[in-house]
Amino acid sequence: MRRITGTAKDETLIELQNATESQTSDGNGGNDVDSLNVRVTLPGFTETEKLQPNTDTVFFRDGVRRIDFVLSYVDDKDGEKKQERRREFEANLEKIGLQLETEDKSDSKDQKTYFLKIHAPWDVLATYADVLKIKVPFKLSDIPHSQDVPLEWLSHPFRLPEHIMRPQPDYFTYPFDKAKTDFFLITDKDTFFPPSTRNRIVYYILARCPYYKEGRKEREKTGIKRLLSNGTYTAAFPLHDCQYWKRARNAECESERYNLYKHWARFLCFYKEQPLNLIRKYYGEKIGIYFAWLGFYTEMLFFAAVMGFLCFTYGVLSYDDNDKEICDANIGGNIVMCPLCDKKCPFWKLNSTCLSSWQSHLFDNEGTVFFAIFMGIWVTLFLEFWKRRQARLEYEWDLVDFEEEQQQLQIRPEFEIRCTNRRLNKITKEMEPYLPITSKCARFCLSAATVIFWISLIVACIIGVIAYRLAVYAAFASIIKDPLRNIQLVGRFITPQLATSVTASCINFVIIMILNFFYERVAIWITDMEIPKTHLEYESRLTMKMFLFQFVNYYSSCFYVAFFKGKFVGYPGKYSYMFGKWSGLRNEECDPGGCLIELTTQLVIVMSGKQLWGNIQEALLPLMRNWWNSRKGRHRPENHCSRWEQDHVLLNFTQLGLFYEYLEMVVQFGFITLFVASFPLAPLLALFNNILEIRVDAWKFTTQYRRPVASKARNIGAWQEILNTVAIVSVVTNAFIMAFTSDMIPRLVFLYAYGKDASMRGYVNDSLSIYNISQIHESNMPEEKDNWFINSTGTCRYRDYRYPPGHIKEYTQTMQFWHILAAKMAFIIIMEHVVFMVKFFVAWMIPDVPSDVKARFKRERYLIQEYLHNYEVERVKLQLSASFITEPQSEMSLMTDKHEVLSECL
Repeated sequence: MRRITGTAKDETLIELQNATESQTSDGNGGNDVDSLNVRVTLPGFTETEKLQPNTDTVFFRDGVRRIDFVLSYVDDKDGEKKQERRREFEANLEKIGLQLETEDKSDSKDQKTYFLKIHAPWDVLATYADVLKIKVPFKLSDIPHSQDVPLEWLSHPFRLPEHIMRPQPDYFTYPFDKAKTDFFLITDKDTFFPPSTRNRIVYYILARCPYYKEGRKEREKTGIKRLLSNGTYTAAFPLHDCQYWKRARNAECESERYNLYKHWARFLCFYKEQPLNLIRKYYGEKIGIYFAWLGFYTEMLFFAAVMGFLCFTYGVLSYDDNDKEICDANIGGNIVMCPLCDKKCPFWKLNSTCLSSWQSHLFDNEGTVFFAIFMGIWVTLFLEFWKRRQARLEYEWDLVDFEEEQQQLQIRPEFEIRCTNRRLNKITKEMEPYLPITSKCARFCLSAATVIFWISLIVACIIGVIAYRLAVYAAFASIIKDPLRNIQLVGRFITPQLATSVTASCINFVIIMILNFFYERVAIWITDMEIPKTHLEYESRLTMKMFLFQFVNYYSSCFYVAFFKGKFVGYPGKYSYMFGKWSGLRNEECDPGGCLIELTTQLVIVMSGKQLWGNIQEALLPLMRNWWNSRKGRHRPENHCSRWEQDHVLLNFTQLGLFYEYLEMVVQFGFITLFVASFPLAPLLALFNNILEIRVDAWKFTTQYRRPVASKARNIGAWQEILNTVAIVSVVTNAFIMAFTSDMIPRLVFLYAYGKDASMRGYVNDSLSIYNISQIHESNMPEEKDNWFINSTGTCRYRDYRYPPGHIKEYTQTMQFWHILAAKMAFIIIMEHVVFMVKFFVAWMIPDVPSDVKARFKRERYLIQEYLHNYEVERVKLQLSASFITEPQSEMSLMTDKHEVLSECL
């Protein structure tokens, strides 16, 4: 048995080892030894508890050495090969210095799973902390953390206890150096490295440890990932420190999981701040930065949600008499509209769309223009303030210089294994693996072709949905001919346009989910095929592929409704068809209330459906899994089930776990920015969803997932650039929505150029053109005519600005059409320039790094250099005094020492 060094625990370990040897020589089993372990490590237990070993622990059987990682495996039909791999792998781990302890399958509840517990002693931790340049404390920070702010008492209900918000003091840190251990604040070698750092180091070793026999070089036989993929081991994970619903019985356990669940993961804590420092300490910086971003995004959504709700309220209250011309029986009731489709669609009266007109006004009003401009500025403030928040976290979490370490030290094991070519690194002068340019180009071309194919598949599906809309509209129109007369109960609320839009949106949502399911696997496959060098590069490539696909998949239908539907319809004598007149699929017109209400419908269904489905996947599926496991008896009380078995039945948090969380939120960010002009309540829905999302994610991490391996991240990575791009595109899309999808510009042109008495009276009649029914082709006429139509006028109306029949320019665009088009283009240019100018001005005014963080960082750098300089000087003095005492030195040696002292000082 290996011993650990540096603390008084060695004596306990030696005593336990002697006790084990004496019990073995007497032929007695391990129960007495386990009982002794309980008595040594857990005084205060009852006699009943002392009679059986405590397996709900994070320590080896000796109660001293901490379990840093656990591997599990089972015996199966291919047992000999796997057993040989395990034997070689574990032998190599022991050569590195790791200490192993195996739990036999007879001790597990299923009677078939072995558990291999791994402990990293001080020498191994120190060696690899030096290699990974892990920053550790060397001096307590003397920089005050925060200052008192006015009215701070108002935030007390939202605050958490100080020991939860700051689980450890602030220190000055410096990369660990094994040769300078006395430079750092090492009070106890067993607790100097926190559990998250320990499991990160052990996983680094596991990912690079070979399992081939000594003397043979089979580079592909390396790393725990490959052993997991070929079934040699079934799982590899670090342990949670306790049960999530109560503290650990062992006082040496931190019980951080319990604190996270109590103060963070419960939904009743939704109004409380997040314990980001505790999250970072337990799960690592990468997960901590995700929850910091999600929390900040949710906070900023509050302001957008308030403005959106005010805009919606304005739409409800501003529906005045001038907007009620459509509903007026003397105005809208006397206007006969042309059929909206061939054969099946009848002539209809304008006042039948009264409800649709009111619904459209809720979102298409003067307040929407203001809200679109506000959101363009809001998104800039969000991104700029997040940069400042991120810079503060980088400083507080010692991530300022991390990016270089990420690139140089965290090369993916797959890259090292699969790249057999070697070349000289011009900087390090060491041989390193590389991927030849020919292979890189071939892989890139195949990857690009695959992405293009899948995007083309999405476009084909969208075209199919459009064809469905055109084909099914006539069917709905034949059923719902005159909503006010024929279907009194449902027809008042459902028009053919609405029915078509809702069903097409639902079908489109189902197609989106199906394509997502398959493309996720394809994206991972092609990214693996490219063999990225570092973890950061791998995630960036996968992120760009996935978001490009998701962008087309989720937003293409909204782009169609916003910018294409109703724009290429033609007019009664010359309609346009999707695939030519032979197809019979006449291009669909907008809802009588305008195209904006249909865009709103599409956005609500896709956005709400995605959020609902995501919450079902994240919350209900784990609950169902827990219920199923409880029926099978896999969840047992802690007294009868070991800590490693309890964690073994939990879900595995994969390397791409956070990727999907980011992707979900960034897609939502696109919905509330790209098309927010059509639905001002979108930020409010996103706010409610995110409040739930934070607590659901926290609940999953603390109760449903195994403890993830701690990993570092300086920022949110490629998602930052994606957010910046979406923010810029959103200004353009909202400007075009307000210009071409909304009716705001035609209304304003009429109000200021064509209206009488500066009012909107007469706008409805002015916005509809006249067509002679006798000139409509027989193929466009309805098969059946209603009784009211037989005795009506010989003309019908349609949405456009064209000269009436009998005019010298019959059925061509009027001058008002060109005035409106010019106003639309002017609005786009003015809105884009105003918003972009404000965006860039705000970005210039708000520095990315707060001034106090800059000052603190410079102060810390100065103190580190000063402290390190004094340490080196004292160290040289001690060496010089020791050399004078031990032996006289020659003049040459004295000169050499002086030269060394000078170099150290410099």
